[in-house]
Amino acid sequence: MMTVDDFGGNGLPLYFAHANGYPPACYRPLLQRLSENYHVLALRQRPLWPDARPEEIKDWRPLAEDLSNFLAAQAEPVACVGHSMGAVTALRAALWHPEYFKAIVLLDPVLLPPEICLTWDLIYRLGLGYRLNPLVPAALRRRQTFNSHIEMFESYRQKAIFRHFSDENLRALVEGLTRPSPDGTVTLAYPPKWEARIYVTAIRRDLELWCRLPRLQTPALIIRGEQTDTFWERTARLVDRRAANIRILTLPACTHLLPMEKPQEVAQVILDFLQQTGI
Repeated sequence: MMTVDDFGGNGLPLYFAHANGYPPACYRPLLQRLSENYHVLALRQRPLWPDARPEEIKDWRPLAEDLSNFLAAQAEPVACVGHSMGAVTALRAALWHPEYFKAIVLLDPVLLPPEICLTWDLIYRLGLGYRLNPLVPAALRRRQTFNSHIEMFESYRQKAIFRHFSDENLRALVEGLTRPSPDGTVTLAYPPKWEARIYVTAIRRDLELWCRLPRLQTPALIIRGEQTDTFWERTARLVDRRAANIRILTLPACTHLLPMEKPQEVAQVILDFLQQTGI
């Protein structure tokens, strides 16, 4: 079942949903800043459940159902922030259960144009998802164990994907990605089979999101990275035409990983939006 990491704070509850491959602790600098104004609780989605099996997921709808079931037990509607996979989880839950939400903030959501969703659904149905998704091989080959956080940091510091990370934010990411092993090494906490499965099942049912977007009742903000490869400008224009209730902001000099690259800047945008919304 869904579990929650408590990042503290004494204000109203704010729930955070993480991306594929990135456990909640990867976002510590962002969540600590948000906890100055809210009580921040980060939800661990299915890939981090000890008893969950990747083959049970055929699309991303169960992730939204998990979130909806969890929020149904809360005392009142809440604010929710999600990144990537977590952003789509929050959006889908808000579209089907607006009564659970005061506002949602979507950080570079995995939302692609309708024709791409239909194409990917066909690829999945033909059994070609693992073969044709370019993200799958890298996920399955990803190095899992390092001798220390220092070794992992030095390795990651050389990767282009982390070019916008300060050393401080990259160290926070490295610590959040790993768990200690009995032999003193550190191991990635996110299972590679789950990461690959999430990639393969992404967006194939998202045409239903596009159909429901005009009916979104929840105040919403999308923050995208200027250099993102995920939430395209074309997608932003489509969302802008279909959903009057969604504001879209582009943050310069960052990518799809913007909440970990620029946690302070992203936190301030989130705080400003929630305060303007009256939360």
